[in-house]
Amino acid sequence: MADHVTLRAMTPDDLPILFEQQREPEAIWMAAFTAKDPSDWDAFNAHWAKVLADPTVIVRVILADDQVAGSIGYHSWFGEPEVFYWLGKAFWGRGIATRALVLFLNLVPTGPLAARVVKDNIASRRVLERNGFTVSGEDRGYAEGRGAEVEEWLLKRHDTAPPASS
Repeated sequence: MADHVTLRAMTPDDLPILFEQQREPEAIWMAAFTAKDPSDWDAFNAHWAKVLADPTVIVRVILADDQVAGSIGYHSWFGEPEVFYWLGKAFWGRGIATRALVLFLNLVPTGPLAARVVKDNIASRRVLERNGFTVSGEDRGYAEGRGAEVEEWLLKRHDTAPPASS
């Protein structure tokens, strides 16, 4: 039986769970673009305080069968609207991120939406492609989670309405 996936507003009680999820070594490697020190609670808390205080950001907690599975959000900090998400390793491979993104796309303004994914993070690229994102370019950047420069795919979705096949 598949997990029941829902989204809800983030609360302060979610932060310790998300903090632990974002300290998982395999998840840090896959996401690549992480905090300089994933074990720094104060930096993590300051980051989320900034995110949650920004009225232009939309962020939700992903629940799988009522358990906090991760987070998903939308911002325009780098010039164009961009979606981001993180899923705790215990929730990988179950279709949760794909279903969460379908739900989340109903919350964000319509129009072009960007996403980025490290080239070797095939699972995350598939999540995005299942939700109508297509590769629009490539980039390179320094990734704290790997301590090195990495190549990434730039993806774009021109219509943020969920695809009919979802």
